[in-house]
Amino acid sequence: MSEAAIRLTGLKKSFGPVRAVAGIDLEIADGEFFSLLGPSGSGKTTVLRMIAGFELPTAGTVALSGRDVTRLAPFERDVNTVFQDYALFPHLSVIQNVEYGLKVRKVPRAERRRRAEEALASVRLEGFGDRRPGAMSGGQRQRVALARALVNRPKVLLLDEPLGALDLKLREQMQVELKQIQRDVGITFVFVTHDQDEALTMSDRVAVFDNGRIAQVGTPEEVYERPASPFVAGFVGTSNLLTGDVARAVLGRDGAYSVRPEKVILTVDGDTGAAGTVAEVIYAGPVTRFVVDLDAGARVVVVEQNRRTGTAALNEMRGKRVRLTWHEEHVIEIPSSKETADAAQR
Repeated sequence: MSEAAIRLTGLKKSFGPVRAVAGIDLEIADGEFFSLLGPSGSGKTTVLRMIAGFELPTAGTVALSGRDVTRLAPFERDVNTVFQDYALFPHLSVIQNVEYGLKVRKVPRAERRRRAEEALASVRLEGFGDRRPGAMSGGQRQRVALARALVNRPKVLLLDEPLGALDLKLREQMQVELKQIQRDVGITFVFVTHDQDEALTMSDRVAVFDNGRIAQVGTPEEVYERPASPFVAGFVGTSNLLTGDVARAVLGRDGAYSVRPEKVILTVDGDTGAAGTVAEVIYAGPVTRFVVDLDAGARVVVVEQNRRTGTAALNEMRGKRVRLTWHEEHVIEIPSSKETADAAQR
């Protein structure tokens, strides 16, 4: 079995009285596209900065390909970082931007030009070398930043919310391109994001961060379909949580359970399932969201694909009595927050 590209052991970081990272143990495989997902302040960017060497841990170790780099400077680690603002030099051409790191390392001119052109080709920017960054689109500048990071041939590429400044359509396009580039170059990508769709779209695995800890690690399907805590169920996508009296009334059992909105079936004339009233109808292009207040006391969201044109009939649904049903296999039992915390401490 090959050595993990990244191994974090007992990693902690405090800024004065503020505990940003509360104890992380994590292994990231060589060649993996791995995302650190979580809300602002959850610790994901601090972990990335400790891997890069921009922050020193308060406790714990960082190992890259089996080598302890915890106390090494950033330039002594076989990693490169791509930031949200790209940090390109506006007065240099694209090819000069990509060559810059090689020039600092005193790589001979002919070799650095060859490697810079190869790096631009890897991000599909052949022929763009003479342009200035200011004459390029946001997506093209993002790829120049990637080429500049890849030209040094790092074993690990760290990406700190690199798509955050792009508009929605370009961001979705770059998600596909970024995953394809990672497959082509074959190196480990560690991607920080607060965008759940972004993480699910691109990642081989995802670590979901909550309050300085990892709440769950798994494939996108595992994290979405089998959330390990109420926090993960609520943060990764939209989830209907049924607990306490509601769970007893609707499901006939105690505990906490999750049912994703797209798994719920809404009927107007049914006589089985959970009864409720449609409180709101939200047309969202490809889908419509129905917000239903259950008689049992919970508010549930139902998502249906829009296979018909026109919204008049949909708007008439407000105030209607409905029944909600689902398949039993789509009801996922969620460990309590205490159980999740106890498991993390073990």
